[in-house]
Amino acid sequence: MKLKLKINRRARSAEVPANLTLMELLRSLGFWSVRHGCETGDCGHCTVSLDGRAVYACRKLAAQAHEREVETYEAFGDSDVFRPLKEVFMEYGDIECTYCLSGFMMAAKALLDRNPEPTEEEILDALSGVICYCSEEPYPVDEVTNAVRKMRGKL
Repeated sequence: MKLKLKINRRARSAEVPANLTLMELLRSLGFWSVRHGCETGDCGHCTVSLDGRAVYACRKLAAQAHEREVETYEAFGDSDVFRPLKEVFMEYGDIECTYCLSGFMMAAKALLDRNPEPTEEEILDALSGVICYCSEEPYPVDEVTNAVRKMRGKL
């Protein structure tokens, strides 16, 4: 199948087999932040943004991204949303190995793009699809809350 899509705001095309996952495609193109975890959508380490919504790349076929926009953690560098998130995660976070970090960041960014002032419940809901195996705190709600405060200049 001939696939056309945008990855991190750049037009791309690829010839892919029908059964190739979006995770496999992205990793083959060098987007290593799309982590290889469970391959069942249980861990969330492969979370990417597909047309602005957080999705598990292991659960999407590459063909489902045809003529759509995919964003990975690599796209954001020092963006206005990611900079405060990264700073707060690194300063206050209880994430030890950082394997899950890109999944949490993509889930948080998708939420903050839709809702720049989410409630604690909305943050928990957005992050609940990503699992950190090494932290005592299962979801970094406080980190996202602090990042929102930092973006508003209150931290």
